[in-house]
Amino acid sequence: QVQLVESGGGLVQPGGSLRLSCAASGSILSFNTMAWYRQAPGKQRDMVATIAAGGSTNYANSVKGRFTISRDNAKNTVFLQMNSLEPEDTAVYYCKAQRWGIGTSADYWGRGTQVTVSS
Repeated sequence: QVQLVESGGGLVQPGGSLRLSCAASGSILSFNTMAWYRQAPGKQRDMVATIAAGGSTNYANSVKGRFTISRDNAKNTVFLQMNSLEPEDTAVYYCKAQRWGIGTSADYWGRGTQVTVSS
């Protein structure tokens, strides 16, 4: 059973920074992609950033230049460095792991961590 545990959320003022962590129960190299999503109250869950096993990254337009996704394979952990935070970044942030192969696919989610950007 794959477990993903997010941490690092909290309350921060606009313009501030936070670093989220997602610790996996097994090797993250077994997943094709690791990603961060977020969901604000009353809104759908949206992709924030993804990182492939080979290291390539992808970002939502709204966070480009402010957020950075990275991974530490030895620690089975994925990070999301968030800078220049805005009130619109307030949401529950979820970690997602994807694994797929011929005729099979699986998604795994963490329980989320709350990020609140407010003065």
